[in-house]
Amino acid sequence: MLDRDDLRHITATTIAHYDESAESFWEGTRDHDVSQNIQALLRHLPPGRRRILDFGCGPGRDLAALTALGHEAVGLDGALNFVTMAKRHTGCEVLHQDFLALDLPPASFDGVFANASFFHVPAQELPRVLGELRAALRPGGVFFSSNPHGANEEGWNRGRYGTYLDAPTWRRVVTEAGFTELEHYYRPPGLPRAQQPWLATVWRKD
Repeated sequence: MLDRDDLRHITATTIAHYDESAESFWEGTRDHDVSQNIQALLRHLPPGRRRILDFGCGPGRDLAALTALGHEAVGLDGALNFVTMAKRHTGCEVLHQDFLALDLPPASFDGVFANASFFHVPAQELPRVLGELRAALRPGGVFFSSNPHGANEEGWNRGRYGTYLDAPTWRRVVTEAGFTELEHYYRPPGLPRAQQPWLATVWRKD
């Protein structure tokens, strides 16, 4: 069991990693095509302009894509350099919040888009953080998450803390937090499963 000091260290060290590598991260990821993931979220939302939280928005690539599709996109990231960059790149509202210390108004988003970010939450904190995101969703709201899957281990990987769950464990955790699964798939598309490290799942708030 991680104590309060452990969690503070995990958060501070992981955020520092991203703050220090913000520019190189932007250059390395700005052209990644995650349209499959964006469409997986949007096809489960009613038509029209929707308010969507980009959880772990990084420098703002997906904020820009959601905005270009006509939605009100709001970013959230713990790394201040990412927050600054995302605001500059998109003009969107971007919240500077640690994943383990969220302060979100209730029932304020139609969707949450957590692309390659939620795995930084330690396993013991997943139920609480999922519950906070569920509370921030409007009735019938949709939660998308894409995480690197694994054998239910967690720990440090190149300066960042990560949680790597298999599909059944992730499914159980999110279901117990009050969500119903809508769909799942592995990425990148078109490759053998052994070459698909990412598990994408879409959920509706019960």
